[in-house]
Amino acid sequence: MGDSGESTRSRVDEVLDRLLPYLERRMAALFGQPISDALTEFLVFGTKQAWACLFGGLLLLGIIVTGLYWPDGFALKRYDALLIYAICIQILFLVTKLERPDEAVVILVFHVTGTAMEVFKTGQGSWAYTDEGLIRLGQVPLFSGFMYAAVGSYLARVFRVFSFQFSGYPRRRWTVLLACIIYINFFTHHYTIDIRYGLIAATALLFGRTMVHYRVWRWDHQMPMLLGFVLVALFIFLAENIGTLAGAWIYPEQVNGWTIVSWAKFPAWFLLMILSFVLVTLIHPPRQRDERRSRP
Repeated sequence: MGDSGESTRSRVDEVLDRLLPYLERRMAALFGQPISDALTEFLVFGTKQAWACLFGGLLLLGIIVTGLYWPDGFALKRYDALLIYAICIQILFLVTKLERPDEAVVILVFHVTGTAMEVFKTGQGSWAYTDEGLIRLGQVPLFSGFMYAAVGSYLARVFRVFSFQFSGYPRRRWTVLLACIIYINFFTHHYTIDIRYGLIAATALLFGRTMVHYRVWRWDHQMPMLLGFVLVALFIFLAENIGTLAGAWIYPEQVNGWTIVSWAKFPAWFLLMILSFVLVTLIHPPRQRDERRSRP
């Protein structure tokens, strides 16, 4: 990892280094050492997850706030304001070295590929942007690309703050091929057979043996890679519902009033998760597990 990547991670750890000793002593006095250790791991896990979600969380906050109130007739349109806001977040992250330049390049790729898919999908009527904004590409406000970038930002940061290592990881050329076919299928299924379930089966075949090993605070933990994909896809599902509830975009079934986003879309979010993950591995090559790292 580069220096900026290490400094970003150490910034989180430095804060935890200052706060945790006192908290640990208090918890040990109240609950005993084993429970205190478990609570510490849980607390650090939540803190680092929140840190990794920072870009997406700030973007979602902007969507919620502008959805709750945006003045009628205001010269700056809501979608344009969200675009400016997202750009400012990205610049701030680079200036403060919360993101590395190579990560910003991958996030730009997320933005471009996501916007291309948005233009196509809105043209097909899959969803629509009904609020006002001048800076558009076709029917798509350009801020929408940052929603894909938020997923990439989270994955790039979570790789670093949890020091991801892997066992049973498939050959990267197969994962890249899978990601390419997933992206192509997002377009071609409108005209020919939809192979998303075949792609999910291929994902299970490729990653079925893969374990991700991650360092929370003192110890390594592990999780099946496929379970990790499903959990992140569930968070995308939650964000989709919040975004549509805030009126950032709507699906056809929500035209006459908001309803929960259909679970039938979950396979698409899962495949988007795979595509995003593989893109991030281009700058964070998956590292083989170091057997010397400690376990709980």
